[in-house]
Amino acid sequence: MQDSVVPTTSPAAGILRGTYLWVTVGTCALVFLAAFESLAVTTIMPLVSRELDGAGLYALAFAGPLATGVIGMVAAGNWSDRRGPTAPLYASVALFVLGLLIAGTAVSMPVLVAGRLVQGLGGGALTVALYVLVARIYPGTLHPKIFAAFSAAWVIPSLVGPFAAGIVAQVFSWHWVFLGVVGLVIPALLMVAPVLRGLEPEPAGAPHLRPPWAPGRLAWATLAALAVLGLNLSREIRIPGVPAAPALVAVAAVVIALLAVRPLVPRGTLAARRGLPSVILVRGLASAAFFGAEVYLPYLLIEQYAFPPTFAGLTLTGGALAWAGAAAVQGRLGSSLSHRGAVSIGALMVLGAVILALATTAFHWPPTVVIAGWIFAGGGMGLLYPRLSVMTLALSSKENEGFNSSAMSIADSLGGALALATTGIVFAAFTTTAESFAGVFGLAAVLAAAAAAVAPRITGRPRT
Repeated sequence: MQDSVVPTTSPAAGILRGTYLWVTVGTCALVFLAAFESLAVTTIMPLVSRELDGAGLYALAFAGPLATGVIGMVAAGNWSDRRGPTAPLYASVALFVLGLLIAGTAVSMPVLVAGRLVQGLGGGALTVALYVLVARIYPGTLHPKIFAAFSAAWVIPSLVGPFAAGIVAQVFSWHWVFLGVVGLVIPALLMVAPVLRGLEPEPAGAPHLRPPWAPGRLAWATLAALAVLGLNLSREIRIPGVPAAPALVAVAAVVIALLAVRPLVPRGTLAARRGLPSVILVRGLASAAFFGAEVYLPYLLIEQYAFPPTFAGLTLTGGALAWAGAAAVQGRLGSSLSHRGAVSIGALMVLGAVILALATTAFHWPPTVVIAGWIFAGGGMGLLYPRLSVMTLALSSKENEGFNSSAMSIADSLGGALALATTGIVFAAFTTTAESFAGVFGLAAVLAAAAAAVAPRITGRPRT
């Protein structure tokens, strides 16, 4: 390999010392900006929809990036396994910026949605490329710390993103919520660029060891993306003479998504096989339980307890702070807290918090119960998320780091997307608001219980 600036500092130096400093700052900045943009859009989209007369495409503006992100994850994973993370990272940032530019200059809702689709494609690929980059440049002893930093970089925007986006939209224009991020993405990439120039372009420097291109996986990813879109839009489908059409479409979309995801994850994932398959499965189940419940907590406080929207949002702030804090703690504990212990404890904390939300709804307990409980949920995610990332890389070889990293990201994305769509259907299926909330939290509790049950199976089998 050519002379390079790939970090060679002792692992004891830490992720913010020596030659790791700038690559850590740059990668965390990219994660932060991707998360900020995702959350900021939630704040400005009602204004955008009203100005562009785009109510009919409102849901697609959110579901679309989740769907195209799956395609980006698979493409970046395959590309990274063949050529390393350098080219995929540059391409993903280019697509992300292009999507921001299209959305930021849009004068119609269809153009804005097109920008969001491109943005999602780049954002999904970016996540995978960054995970592979971590595997290539950081020693294993630093993985818990860098993934804790990623968790914090993803969580912090939930504290400032919506407020900052609202200020920018109010003082300037909603267009600058998209365009302003472009000017920040480029410097972040430049911090990482010196390290990228020093990476090997192929596994072990041998072209014949490159994994082949996998167009079949891209096709399955596209099918999974379409299934996610179908599930999100199923409630809007009306077929004369078929009153059950929305339910039939929803069931078909879930089945298709599960079938399509099988070639995109390690063999045995859906069967909870020990080792890496269970690592990926727990990641998806935990995401589904946490995010499927979280989006309804402010709604619960507003509808059932007459909270103003600002105070209702503090529930999510507490969970976000706990997530970042727990991620930092587990990073410092390192091997003194086992992977299995961290993941099992985290899953149980999420389960307990969701059960508290369900009980609060069913028994009309004080709102402080669910608010305090969600702090435990955030703490649980902060424990298990970074450890599952560490395990994914630890159980990967250089030839399949991209595939396994994309599988983990796909589990995140599809788990959350399917849960959000399904909880929306469950919420609309009941006749009273109290029953609707109970149904949502009940489903989330089932998913959290499944994550807790599978958690002990993440160890016990060598690399696959």
